[in-house]
Amino acid sequence: MARIGFIGTGIMGKPMAENLQKAGHSLYFSEHHSKAPADLLGSNGTALPSPKAVTEESEFIILMLPDTPQVEEVLFGANGVAEGAAAGKIIIDMSSISPIATKEFATRINQTGADYIDAPVSGGEVGAKAATLTIMVGGSEAAFERAKPLFDAMGKNITLVGGNGDGQTTKVANQIIVALNIQAVSEALLFASKAGADPAKVREALMGGFASSKILEVHGERMVKGTFDPGFKICLHQKDLNLALEGARTLKLNLPNTASAQQNFSTCAALGGENWDHSAMIKALEHMANHSIRD
Repeated sequence: MARIGFIGTGIMGKPMAENLQKAGHSLYFSEHHSKAPADLLGSNGTALPSPKAVTEESEFIILMLPDTPQVEEVLFGANGVAEGAAAGKIIIDMSSISPIATKEFATRINQTGADYIDAPVSGGEVGAKAATLTIMVGGSEAAFERAKPLFDAMGKNITLVGGNGDGQTTKVANQIIVALNIQAVSEALLFASKAGADPAKVREALMGGFASSKILEVHGERMVKGTFDPGFKICLHQKDLNLALEGARTLKLNLPNTASAQQNFSTCAALGGENWDHSAMIKALEHMANHSIRD
């Protein structure tokens, strides 16, 4: 069983760490930012003071952090991962961050002798708890094969897409598709409700047809019931769409529907909902229509 450093035990990270422990691995947690969850500590969970200390004790070091600046700080700040990195160790960033920055981080980590993998995930809190995450991997084939048993403990659909940065590029593409699907379901249910149909029954009918999707199944139900506790926060999806739109400018692409979805998320944030689940995009459309599907 592996010795794994795990840095970032939030909504997604904590159940991912729990699944690694259930698979028999020993985990080390950094308390440089906050205390490790007490229920992760014990015979196969140890708290250490810094990312450097965690890295020195571990063969694999997994990061599950909110955004690019936090990953950079944990990797290269004082007492960071890079200070403890060495040949034979694999740094695995499972956060969703900039593909461009990822390539730079990989180069800097490789200079220590360690390998670097970007392996962002999709599936939300539900997938993290059920160990059914989709994992999109960028890195060398040799590093991927070594890390594969860890991925198997956390996910089901695991794909080596290409080199460093390609995993993050795939995640950005994923987030475009998810946001646009949320927007489509929101618009459809709002249209149905405003026209006088029961949105719950409309969703039920659509689940049996070509419009069926995971978003309609899971987030459509959230919309109908008004249960918008995260899940996956709107502010984090905004971050991911910013990566898409920034990348589009660099690549000279027009992503009009992505920009529209981002504006709807921004409306939610203006309504005080940056920490709502991203399925709450419908509240932006309801606000503009002066109509709630739950009334």
